[in-house]
Amino acid sequence: MQEDILYLIFYGAATMLSLTACCYLLLRRSNAIAPDVTSPVHLRRWTAAFFASITLSHVWYIPEFYFSSAEDILQCDLIGSALDFMTLVPLGIIVLLFMLQDCRRPLWPVCVAVAPLVVIMMLCAVGRSVALLPIFYLYYLWFGIVFATYMVRQVRQYSRWLRDNYADLEHKEVWQSFIVLAVILLFFGIYTFDPYYRFVKYIMQLNSMILVCYLLWRVETLSDLSIQKVSDSEATPLSGSEVPIDSLKTSSPQNLTDTIGSLLQRHCVDAQLYLQHDLTAVLLARMIGTNRYYLSRYFSQLGITYNAYINSLRIQHFMKLFLEANAASLPVTAQQLALKSGFHNYRTFSNAFKQQIGQTVTGWIREQQEHDKP
Repeated sequence: MQEDILYLIFYGAATMLSLTACCYLLLRRSNAIAPDVTSPVHLRRWTAAFFASITLSHVWYIPEFYFSSAEDILQCDLIGSALDFMTLVPLGIIVLLFMLQDCRRPLWPVCVAVAPLVVIMMLCAVGRSVALLPIFYLYYLWFGIVFATYMVRQVRQYSRWLRDNYADLEHKEVWQSFIVLAVILLFFGIYTFDPYYRFVKYIMQLNSMILVCYLLWRVETLSDLSIQKVSDSEATPLSGSEVPIDSLKTSSPQNLTDTIGSLLQRHCVDAQLYLQHDLTAVLLARMIGTNRYYLSRYFSQLGITYNAYINSLRIQHFMKLFLEANAASLPVTAQQLALKSGFHNYRTFSNAFKQQIGQTVTGWIREQQEHDKP
């Protein structure tokens, strides 16, 4: 009896947490977790719908607490599972897809892929039989493998798109979050195959609460990239920098490199445009008088990404500032100089520095200070 009460507390806590998170996302317009970040509206709404489905999922399993016969409990499980695969599973997949903002992906394949799972569960419930469950498990396993493979490819594509279009990746990357979510969802998958151990049910309620909290944090801290796309379209080229697009269409690769290279040198390097936060490839292209397609071709010919190009300029700026401060014996920190060099935070700068220079910031600074010693 005490164990049942404890489980009901867990069950009720998970239900109320998902309901509260749903209402929060629907009713609050600004972020409480990350006030300086504007999260995607569509992602907030779909995540709220997903949280609502978690709440409903807890509601339609409540009759199990009042049933005593194994047959009635099984029937409740079958109906609940069918409803879960009709609502909870597709909504969860849609939330994952909306985290990838490089393009709009069609949602109808999600419904088509999940439909067989719903049909099999409904047939089991109507026939009060588990004869079709082996087919369900085989399809469920196949579906999980195919979806995981698809998401790995899509996340890699999204990461490449970010590095080709954005200089600052803070609040934009999602691959780390997908790893955490994959681990959480894996526990739910295991539970689907063996749901009857009470210890597993406790873990699932805790897992559900962790999922809600983590998704809420992820939604609140993910930037809405459509806002930056709008600001890019409003940008105007710098005076005197307009390059006829038709002339670039017929240019040889070398001429394209020379033309774009000179524009970048004049309007990005010399003017220190790279110090501007959230400088996107589209915005930079417009500012120098060309478009993102030719700018992308230029970086492709150099074998680098837009993100690597901007970070390289910022790191060079940091080195220059440090050497000047060190020569003048000025008391400065690497964190201060990193912010002055266009980076949002020191962690991002440190990772970029090590990737491009091949050593840590502290190691490089130590070398410079030892070199300057008499």
